[in-house]
Amino acid sequence: MLNPRQAVLQMREYHPPLAGRAGLRLDFNENTEGCSPRVLERIRQITAEDLARYPEREPVEGLVARHLGLLPEQVLLTNGVDEGIHLLCETYLDAGDEVIIVAPTFGMYEVLAEATGARVVRVQEGGDFRFPLEATLRAISDKTRLIAIASPNNPTGSATTREELLHIRDAAPNAAVLVDEAYYEFHGETVLPEVGAASNFFVARTFSKAYGLAGLRIGVVVGEVEQMKAVRRVSSPYNVNAVALLAVPAALQDGEYVAAYAAQVKRGRARVYQVLDRRGIRYWPSQANFVLFYVGERHRDFVEAMRQRGILVRDRSADPGCDGCVRITIGTHAQMNEALPAMEQVLAELQVSKAVSA
Repeated sequence: MLNPRQAVLQMREYHPPLAGRAGLRLDFNENTEGCSPRVLERIRQITAEDLARYPEREPVEGLVARHLGLLPEQVLLTNGVDEGIHLLCETYLDAGDEVIIVAPTFGMYEVLAEATGARVVRVQEGGDFRFPLEATLRAISDKTRLIAIASPNNPTGSATTREELLHIRDAAPNAAVLVDEAYYEFHGETVLPEVGAASNFFVARTFSKAYGLAGLRIGVVVGEVEQMKAVRRVSSPYNVNAVALLAVPAALQDGEYVAAYAAQVKRGRARVYQVLDRRGIRYWPSQANFVLFYVGERHRDFVEAMRQRGILVRDRSADPGCDGCVRITIGTHAQMNEALPAMEQVLAELQVSKAVSA
């Protein structure tokens, strides 16, 4: 009888609740306005010949490299950041190796690491969701081969400082240290200039968030040239589809669109804070396009009541340290004009206030 590997049978499953997402989708941290009109125009020009050819990744990698100020040899386009994580796991992990993640965080780090047979070491963030530098340093051992850090982090929105990230990098020279900057455009701080200064340092970016291309599944992983040669060996030469490769140059050309969307999100983020402040509800200041806040025992009721009003938000209570928490993605000004009064009304109806936010 054919059996899967034991590591696969034992690994954690990750099933995002994608079904039935009708209404205003403020639950998945997507760009809620959509991609640049330039991207749509480029996609409309796609020909049958474009789709008949195998996709050629390297020319677009060159454009992305120039955009990031890197060498083309440092840049690998991937089928979303998820695949980038997968490739790092396949390149550097053997069964029995250790992977450090700081919980709560993006679930695919754990899933993809466990698929290799590696052991995941969770370091819990503090009660205020600050990055636990000292605890992370203590977790590093001679078995540590990968450390994955999202900055800003999902679902908390907290960012890790450059100094902390470089401290981790230097403390684990035999481990790949991945800094996932999926929400960079809403934060504005990066460790990208440090790529290449040490062989174990990698940065990931995505076109799924601020650029509005989540449906095309395209991300990028960058690192030191020799290390990226090894990562590229694991990758299929045709891992990124032709439509995504045709869309990326147009997306990069419209930096004003991305900047305007990010600015709109930052204004909306401040409006969410105002609503939560009025209700006396605890929340965590975010550097991303979402806000995590504490509803308490009625978190499921809150999510369902918002759904009944046609607005989707995400229950994050199952995440480590997030019991009773809900996350809302920040939409456009018009979308927040719809969402925020509903949110305030539901909080009042459920009597969610200072009494449950401590």
